[in-house]
Amino acid sequence: MFAELSDKLELILKKLRGQGKLTESNIKEALKEVKRALLEADVNYKVVKDFITRVESKSIGQEVLKSITPGQQMIKIVYDELTQLLGKDNSGMKFSSSGPTVWILVGLQGSGKTTACGKLASYYRKKGKAPLLVAADVQRPAAVEQLKILGKSLSLPVFSSKDNPVRICQAGVAKTREEGLDLAIIDTAGRLHIDEELMEELSSIKKEVLPQEIILVVDAMTGQDAVNIALSFEQKLGIDGIFLTKLDGDARGGAALSLKEVTGKPIKFAGTGEKLDAIEIFYPDRMASRILGMGDVVTLVEKAQEAISQEEAIKLEKKLRQETFTFKDFYVQLQQLKKMGSLDSVVNLIPGVSGALKGVSFEDKALTRIESIINSMTEQERLKPQIIDGSRKRRIAQGSGTDLQEVNRLLKQFYMMQKMIKDFHKMDLRKLKTIFKF
Repeated sequence: MFAELSDKLELILKKLRGQGKLTESNIKEALKEVKRALLEADVNYKVVKDFITRVESKSIGQEVLKSITPGQQMIKIVYDELTQLLGKDNSGMKFSSSGPTVWILVGLQGSGKTTACGKLASYYRKKGKAPLLVAADVQRPAAVEQLKILGKSLSLPVFSSKDNPVRICQAGVAKTREEGLDLAIIDTAGRLHIDEELMEELSSIKKEVLPQEIILVVDAMTGQDAVNIALSFEQKLGIDGIFLTKLDGDARGGAALSLKEVTGKPIKFAGTGEKLDAIEIFYPDRMASRILGMGDVVTLVEKAQEAISQEEAIKLEKKLRQETFTFKDFYVQLQQLKKMGSLDSVVNLIPGVSGALKGVSFEDKALTRIESIINSMTEQERLKPQIIDGSRKRRIAQGSGTDLQEVNRLLKQFYMMQKMIKDFHKMDLRKLKTIFKF
């Protein structure tokens, strides 16, 4: 989402970092460009104005102008203010200390509420919670059925009824308690626009079930409209936080950078894809780091930990040490990489890599082709790829729907990987000390 803004800010700050000396003049000139970049990213005008004022106030102070590394100090100030703009920290979700926890998801029709319900339920089940999905959207014809399908795909219980929304919610919370579950996630109706009827219905539900959280689901692709929608819901209903969907889209990012500042309510979650596990807790500091092209190592490590068990990691380490890494192991690693999300999203989390590989697109289809090639090999060929001769290559290419060139390319890359592993283990401690300077 922030690709264009990130590129512009990176260029501006790189230029500033290259200055021999920072002066009031070149700082102001750089901030003019930052202001233009933020406005072009569809960030709210007042938010941009206040942001630039705060950065300018800190950067023109003596601490920056006299700093040993003024360029880096300037980047630190921009990073700190971006973090502040995005919400400083994530307060997390509130849970009930007695009885089941109740969360209500609200928003306009088409914002992605129903899918967000499924994502939250799936996420918190992994954290040890026992959720029940409550289908209270009786306005949209397919809403209840959609939630049931989601529930079935996740093996989660769904409560529905032909009663009115308020009674459905009351009965859903009662069902949560009766079944010994501890989290009710309510999917409410939306409209194409905000109206009194919608707000009265939601206010009645809020009054009757006393939720711990009212989460507004907002489509990031709607830009500044998302900010206006959030402001209306906060003023008329009162919300506790925001679930921002389609953060993986190609929108300019203005909504994410404006929501907290304008509404005073934090972005708690972000949807990062269509799959039901494509959900992230929204951490302002990590997002600010991504926007400035500095990557996000913490999220990368968390994704890796979720995708790769400790036992699998130990097995892999042992194989690498013994130099017995085969195509079977390579295939397992591909499956784990896929669990971490799209290749583009993973690459963007690695510091320095997204900038170095600017303009390069990582197609997930490439992984599928590699999988097809490996699947077309026999068990013996996967364990001993050196036996793959010309006729075997032709059979593998035909079976995988690829061509001889792609099979050769994969084999070449695999042999290079094996050589790197072997060379690494041949390094003596002296060489390692020279490289890592310890």
